[in-house]
Amino acid sequence: MHAEPGGATRDKDALRAAVRAARAALPDAARAVADVARLPHLLALAAGHAAVSCYGSLAPEPETWGFVGELDAAGVGVLLPVLAGRRTPDWAWYAGPAALRPGWHGIPEPTTPPLGPDALGAVSLVVTSALAATASGERLGTGGGWYDRALTHRSPDAVVAALVNEREVLGHLPTEPWDVRVAALVTEAGVRWA
Repeated sequence: MHAEPGGATRDKDALRAAVRAARAALPDAARAVADVARLPHLLALAAGHAAVSCYGSLAPEPETWGFVGELDAAGVGVLLPVLAGRRTPDWAWYAGPAALRPGWHGIPEPTTPPLGPDALGAVSLVVTSALAATASGERLGTGGGWYDRALTHRSPDAVVAALVNEREVLGHLPTEPWDVRVAALVTEAGVRWA
């Protein structure tokens, strides 16, 4: 669904608040079950990729640290966002849990050297955060447009996937011209290709 820019922004803000409230209300045990179910689907999507980018999750977001750890243990390079005080996208390579520090809003980020926005072009799979998505690839981000700006630096053949809960796959979302679509959705039920 496409709306006027002002209306889309208001609609997005209301939907973000509703999804955040629903995530916060989900019991920890139910969230853990979904995270465990989602991980093999995420790993299957990453199979064959030499370098992947992923966000560092904070509860109640879908958990990503098990995925990051599995990739790292398998020798796959993992690029993580560097957010501290930056509206301009920046990235750094993951070098294990000891090489993380709290970044913007407490989101863990690497202490390895920042590489700039073009570093995203080095990966073939980009796993983005999302609050909701549609089967056609529309993605509702967390606000601020960080990933929409970051994705302009991806490789043209990179697969972009959004990580959401199955109940967050909606029929339509308010969109704006700068919103970047994703190619895949990964939920606890599996991978859906847009």
